[in-house]
Amino acid sequence: MGSLSREVDEWTQEPISIRREDQSLLLNEEWPRQAAPNNSKPRAASTSHRPDDGIVSYRKADCFYAIFWSTDLLSPVAYISAESANRTGSTLKKAVEHLSNPNTISLGGGIPLSDFFPIDGISLRPSSFDNVETREKTSSQTTLHATKHDIADDTSVYDLSVALNYCPGYGSAQFMRWVIEHTEIVHDPPYADWQCSMTIGNTSAFDMCLRMLAQPGDCILADKYTYSSSVETAMPLGVKFIGVDMDREGMLPDNLDEILEKWNPAEHNNARKPSVLYTIPTGQNPTGTTQSLQRRKAVYGVAQKHDLIILEDDPYYFLQMDEYGSTASEIQSPVEFFKRLVPSYLRLDIDGRVMRMDSFSKVVSPGARLGWITAPAQLIERYNIERYKSHSDVSTQSPSGLSQLVFFKLLDEHWGHEGYTRWLMHLRKQYTMRRDFILSACERYLPRQIVSWEPANAGMVQWLKVDWEQHPNAKDKTADLVEEEIWLESISAGALVGRGSWFRSSKDVPCIDVFYRTTFAAAPLPKIEEAIKRFGEAIHKVFELKEKS
Repeated sequence: MGSLSREVDEWTQEPISIRREDQSLLLNEEWPRQAAPNNSKPRAASTSHRPDDGIVSYRKADCFYAIFWSTDLLSPVAYISAESANRTGSTLKKAVEHLSNPNTISLGGGIPLSDFFPIDGISLRPSSFDNVETREKTSSQTTLHATKHDIADDTSVYDLSVALNYCPGYGSAQFMRWVIEHTEIVHDPPYADWQCSMTIGNTSAFDMCLRMLAQPGDCILADKYTYSSSVETAMPLGVKFIGVDMDREGMLPDNLDEILEKWNPAEHNNARKPSVLYTIPTGQNPTGTTQSLQRRKAVYGVAQKHDLIILEDDPYYFLQMDEYGSTASEIQSPVEFFKRLVPSYLRLDIDGRVMRMDSFSKVVSPGARLGWITAPAQLIERYNIERYKSHSDVSTQSPSGLSQLVFFKLLDEHWGHEGYTRWLMHLRKQYTMRRDFILSACERYLPRQIVSWEPANAGMVQWLKVDWEQHPNAKDKTADLVEEEIWLESISAGALVGRGSWFRSSKDVPCIDVFYRTTFAAAPLPKIEEAIKRFGEAIHKVFELKEKS
């Protein structure tokens, strides 16, 4: 690691720093940056701007900038729900502020000494990137270690004595610093007072955002087909999803605008006009669509017009691919990799109306239960941090300390930002190959007169459309019945696919199309091919088609 700053974290009283080998990546002048909007004005720099000595604040985004470009931002507190406004936070955690004096002896909190933790050390061996499919050379010669005494021995700023104990709801300061650096490298939000908070994944983050922003009886807007768990998260809260029409680039801004312009509470159980838009803009689950930059700008424009908060759920952001059949050259450098990514809503957010949810689940490990949310400071403070009125402090508490320590060792001390980016480049290559493989299998085994698809250009899923009206008994059936018949036949054939109806945002709208979601992430390549073959056999049987000889 580089030399350590003498600044200390308010929770651990330990110094924090940025790796010096990552400074060139963080400060790279070639990095694509968001241009200042036409109606913006320069904002005075913070006294703690981005320093030249490599020291980065673990929490306050102001330290990253010398000049800010911003418009008058929203007042996020105006969007807060009654539940969120009524939260008083954790009384015990409010007392932690008195520990800023290192001479204070605390007998007020139930925080055990590390002597009573039965784990003295852990070791982990990172994988190499050589060949995930054949498992050749998958073990690195490097072994990473963590003990209870690394901080005392001055060999690390994060160890088991901290990781195994209670942690602030926003996450450990040591790992939080890496997350904020990463967020600036990738998204560079164009306003000053943004903050991050760790989460235990995007589903939990979405649940807390809903509780903050929506009341029972409210409606929120989303893609016509969306992640089923999000709809099911909202349902018991009394919040209803309203689906917005989609095309091959995802959400249609004209339909979004039309829904809002024509909103009539009487048609929606007296629900007020929606103030929240939920979207999965990249590798959309379940459709696999990715919104272009122009589409994102248009949707953002509608959000400005109707004053919407955007919940950007983007776990597949780094799994963006070239078009199917493209001959584009292989990406050679981290800078080139980031230049090819479609800018996020967070990066376009000149108003402070985006709450972005990121996750390690799709790119490192879902079992680690680690993610983070980035948003204006006022919203993050409600979600967590300074005012102790947060949701996480009295619900999920903090993410797993062991998970954070393992990720810190891997992403900060071992890989750094450049190494992690090269891992993402490796994943992109692997998932592109898998996307191409499943599409090749679809072309080989699925009857094109019945089944059609748009190749996914990001993520892990391929969406298939079935022309159910070609069913031999279509006049006596509905789309739902044909969907179920195909699905049951596919299960009988030994292939499980996701039914499109599971992912409908508006559950009370009749189904008129039949879709299925397949994934190219969940099985070895030979089994993916066999599953598509079995699904094709089910289609042939249901539609009474002759198999290819």
